[in-house]
Amino acid sequence: MALLHLAARVARQVGWSLRAVTVDHRLRPEAVEEAAHVARVCNDLGVPHDVVVWEHGDISGNLMEAARLARYHLMSEWGKTHGVGSVLLGHTADDEAETFLMALSRAAGLEGLSGMRRSFVEGSVTFRRPLLHEPRAALRAYLVRHGLTWVDDPTNENDRYTRTKARRALKALKPLGISVERLSSVVHNLHMAQGVVAEAVRKAGQEVVTETAGSLVFDRKEFLLLGPEINRLLLHAMLGWMTGQRHPPRSDQVRNLHFAVVKERDATLAGCRFLHRDGRVIMTREARAVGGPVPVGEVWDGRWQVSGPAGEVRALGADGLRQRPDWRSVGLPREALAATPAVWQGETLVSAPLAGWENGWSARLDAPVRFFGLSD
Repeated sequence: MALLHLAARVARQVGWSLRAVTVDHRLRPEAVEEAAHVARVCNDLGVPHDVVVWEHGDISGNLMEAARLARYHLMSEWGKTHGVGSVLLGHTADDEAETFLMALSRAAGLEGLSGMRRSFVEGSVTFRRPLLHEPRAALRAYLVRHGLTWVDDPTNENDRYTRTKARRALKALKPLGISVERLSSVVHNLHMAQGVVAEAVRKAGQEVVTETAGSLVFDRKEFLLLGPEINRLLLHAMLGWMTGQRHPPRSDQVRNLHFAVVKERDATLAGCRFLHRDGRVIMTREARAVGGPVPVGEVWDGRWQVSGPAGEVRALGADGLRQRPDWRSVGLPREALAATPAVWQGETLVSAPLAGWENGWSARLDAPVRFFGLSD
């Protein structure tokens, strides 16, 4: 609510076109009235307001993580619909401190302890967190000073959630001098260090890793000469780029994957295969893990855009390879090509752009490598 009022003030001064959105996760009946309250505030401020709803059935696994992913996806689609290029998020220094403690409980490495991203891209929208250095108390004081109201989310007091436990731990640590402000300084220092490490990883990746037909290829010996820590972070980055997953696999899984590269053994992790061929490691999607069929023109497997006449896009697979016996001329293993996009009409293959047979269709990566997203 503080961010809404601050953004409205700035918008009037600099000429921004401002629009607000509320996500109703359909998890609490009170959310409907809370969204209506936000709509009334926005109306008083002259800010257009929309409500988007997370339509879901039974949710298995981590509820908060599922809700978070749905929230950003819904806001990204909303932004695309309304021509919104940037979305401001109201995370505070308290959120940063709580996230740090949560990462500490998982024995996270430097990247996990260096704080929330100041900005990131989801679809065509850039999400920004302009209040990360402001404590929650300062924003509440701003609201009180200006006679503005807000609503507290009751889930913030529910001890079944890890973030609530982190919030309580922060209060317990205060007598030791471990405050939100102190942890904010620690996170800032780690963030600066992480920037140096990220630059080293980016440079190493540019020197060692290449992209071919959606697969990532690197010389095994050159990769290992980079050292174990750069190896680990590069593997994280490559997996993130290929799968679209924000969080890397567990550290023991990545350690086992690195061991497989050292021992020159093929391996599979997070829906990706690592194949050893003539001193090179070829990282590709696992055929059974790729996305389901979509019409030509829609994004397939989260990263491929196929253009051309009507048809159905799905993986080339073993059936497609049998229909294109000249696939070996491309120079990639059959496992890599099997996971590439192809166009089908029923059971008949009509195009395999990455296997050397376009036939009126083309395929391009919808998500450029940008060296594995490490520029954020």
